[in-house]
Amino acid sequence: MSYQTWLNYLQSAEKNSMISGRLRKVLYKFPDGQQMAEEYNMDTGVVQRRAWRKCKQLMGEPEWDTELGEEPRQLNWSQGNKANGAGGDAEVLTGGEFTVRESNTAPLLTKRVTKKNIEWRIRNMPYPLDVYNVTADAEKRAIIVRTTNKKYYKVIPVPDLDRCGVPPAQSNLSVHHQFNTLIITYQKPAILCELEAQVLLLLKDVETETDMDDLLKGLMAK
Repeated sequence: MSYQTWLNYLQSAEKNSMISGRLRKVLYKFPDGQQMAEEYNMDTGVVQRRAWRKCKQLMGEPEWDTELGEEPRQLNWSQGNKANGAGGDAEVLTGGEFTVRESNTAPLLTKRVTKKNIEWRIRNMPYPLDVYNVTADAEKRAIIVRTTNKKYYKVIPVPDLDRCGVPPAQSNLSVHHQFNTLIITYQKPAILCELEAQVLLLLKDVETETDMDDLLKGLMAK
């Protein structure tokens, strides 16, 4: 995918936007049937959460697949849907919301972005830093995490870079370890920062509603 292809794809979507607290929530409905939900921090303009839902299937609504977010949380765009095919660690809540419960000891990968970096954190990783081998694989277009004791192996896709048409580069990677957490930081290339700025300009023209529940709570608290 190229920079312009991604922008064209976003432009093709039907977009709904809502302000809730200091977050702007945007729901995209694409012509191919896919949906994407995002949450932006209104103070920084940085996207904090992003999730995808694939095309409708024969047996009810597909689940949301989280691409970006510090921790599993409920997505409120699907209110009124019934539980469909949830199993394993996924628990569907009333009103069509869902959350994901992870084991307390299994490695847990989360992702966040800042204005300058993409960051992944893998929790429950007790080994010292020299046990980890983290590489940018241009052919697989992914970050590969291995341990020398062969206890962990993970291929981490980087869709942010794919949307710009650039492969990951080892020179942009840095790694450190603290509190049983492996922290992988990738410095954003200039083209990705430019793309994100263009997306914000695109969203500037999308009509935005205010979450009345949050507004009323704020007024009553005064």
